Amino acid sequence: MIRPSRSYIIGKYERDDVKPSIEVAMKIADALEVSLDYLVGKTNVEIDAKTLKRLQDIQSLNDQDKAQIFGLLDAFLRDRKTKKAYAS
Repeated sequence: MIRPSRSYIIGKYERDDVKPSIEVAMKIADALEVSLDYLVGKTNVEIDAKTLKRLQDIQSLNDQDKAQIFGLLDAFLRDRKTKKAYAS
């Protein structure tokens, strides 16, 4: 049996002639180091593998530790937005 080349298959995906299986889509997302949601257009937020790993680590924390991390993150983001607003 002759197998089609990768570029032939990828071309079919790009032309929307066929849809990859979920397993293939996951492999493509892993190869591109993006989330599956980003790959399929469900979000415009590109989360790289390192950031995703950090989020998974935070998810495994207890509620008190998560609240502390998110409190620090919220304060940092608020300060950055304030600085940006005053710089404009």
